[in-house]
Amino acid sequence: MRLQKFVCIVCCLALCACGPQKKKSMEETEVLIETSMGDIKVRLYDDTPKHRDNFIKLARAGAYDNIVFHRIVRGFMIQTGDPRLKAAGVPLAVDTAAYNYTLPAEILYPRHFHKKGALAAARMGDDVNPGKESSGTQFYIVTGKTYTPGTLMELYSAIYQNRVDERCEELSRGHLKEMYLMRRKGEAEKLQALKDSLLRQAENEVAARPPLPFNEAQKQAYTTVGGAPHLDGEYTVFGEVVEGMGVAEAIEKVRTSKERPLQEVVVRKVTVLE
Repeated sequence: MRLQKFVCIVCCLALCACGPQKKKSMEETEVLIETSMGDIKVRLYDDTPKHRDNFIKLARAGAYDNIVFHRIVRGFMIQTGDPRLKAAGVPLAVDTAAYNYTLPAEILYPRHFHKKGALAAARMGDDVNPGKESSGTQFYIVTGKTYTPGTLMELYSAIYQNRVDERCEELSRGHLKEMYLMRRKGEAEKLQALKDSLLRQAENEVAARPPLPFNEAQKQAYTTVGGAPHLDGEYTVFGEVVEGMGVAEAIEKVRTSKERPLQEVVVRKVTVLE
């Protein structure tokens, strides 16, 4: 009896010790984005720790206080996060030069994709940023649009062909001098043969490592709630909206000129919820 009682006590202590730890590991940080049009609550993913910790650091430092949404594209996304772009009449309260940095990409595709409500990091284009590094501060929330199964297939085909075209351009850049001399000498057939050869090489390379097809979770999301599937695998998605998606949709409907909102929409404050 004494042995049984001792075993029970040990088991209870073990359960008490393990229980809270498991719960803590399952929790993810939530952040409240207070805007002039309402509040948006987002959850930050734990498996993108560099972006999670950076976002928390910026929020606590006040880097996002009283900045504006500077880019809005209907049927796509709303973007903010530039500490230099303060609301009218609000002086710069932080050293904006300190935020001129990038973060290593944490692209966990297809685990995280651009469904409606996805929180992702903005970045410079591949031509100057081949590593797809994220902006240190700027982020966007996907509003997106819905797709039919047929349009998703067409989009995948376009993504595939774009991958071939991009690789062909990269290969061609290694033969610019050769191509120039062929043109100068009027060697049209040799030039075309080289171009055809580079295109075949690009097609073979992409065929060997094609873009991932949309999985069932993506198909379900994109054909029901919507999203921006053309960005999948290209940008770091590090969280999602859990409350206030209607506010994001309202911001998306603000009138714009060349993607700049004509009405000032302000991020009043970003608060990490403890």
